[in-house]
Amino acid sequence: MKPNLLTDEKVIITAAITGGIQGKWANPAIPITPEEQAQDALECYEAGASILHLHVRGEDGQNTPDLKYYNKTVKLIREKCPIIVQIGNGIGAKIAYGVKTSSKGRKYGQAIVMPTLKERLNLLNIDPPPDMHTINAGTFEFQTKYGNHTFNNPISFNKRYVEGCNKKGFGIEIEVYDTSHIINVETLVSRFKVLKPPLHFSIVLGIGGGAPVTIRNLLNMVDLLPEGSTWQVVTVGKLNLRTTTITLCMGGNVRTGLEDILYYQKGELVESNTQLVKRMVRLAKELGRKPATVDEAKLKLGL
Repeated sequence: MKPNLLTDEKVIITAAITGGIQGKWANPAIPITPEEQAQDALECYEAGASILHLHVRGEDGQNTPDLKYYNKTVKLIREKCPIIVQIGNGIGAKIAYGVKTSSKGRKYGQAIVMPTLKERLNLLNIDPPPDMHTINAGTFEFQTKYGNHTFNNPISFNKRYVEGCNKKGFGIEIEVYDTSHIINVETLVSRFKVLKPPLHFSIVLGIGGGAPVTIRNLLNMVDLLPEGSTWQVVTVGKLNLRTTTITLCMGGNVRTGLEDILYYQKGELVESNTQLVKRMVRLAKELGRKPATVDEAKLKLGL
């Protein structure tokens, strides 16, 4: 892909409102319940977001594969607004406490627990159905301050997942965490023929075990994307604002939200997902790019 520094093309803004691992202990504004998530979806839509990237939580406040929480949340979002609902296929990790035993028999320590491939495949059965799903295009060691775990994304699983999406008419966003993942996508296109261009990518930078946040990595990964693709950058942490601003300048789309960034600026917690969406809208307009409506985003993504 060749960046277009002079584009005035409308920008698709995705709001990733919960996600990740962290809960309200990290930022009280993170929406946890279906009701909170539906309200955030409405407010982000009204602020200018056209896609809602969704992970859900169980009664314990942690990520869950249980479809009853997905079903309820998607239903409530549908009742409030027409935003495009996109399901994060990774589901998200849980924090397990007391995973080690001391010589005196006391439990201590923590680790992260990832969902199974079977649990992730079951996301295809969410009812009411969402508009889109994501796939994660490669396996890597997912490293966090809570612990590490292999994030298993074999091509055979992604092939089956994409086939399920195709059968049910879901759009697909491809999350790539390193250059090798883009090559894996080529396999799904040319060898297995389950993905068909134009493709929609998320270039994910700054996740432990994936590509670090550098301008060189960003430019290299954009350069490797198939021509005609749509793309956005997902950066976790303090470099989020700067890389999304660079992405706007390059002609890409953007993702923001409390899944990716907890602080609005140094020492100041984000007040709401809406606050972050409004900042992206303001920056886009300053650069001559208006936010895409839901209908415009659907047309652009072939939904």
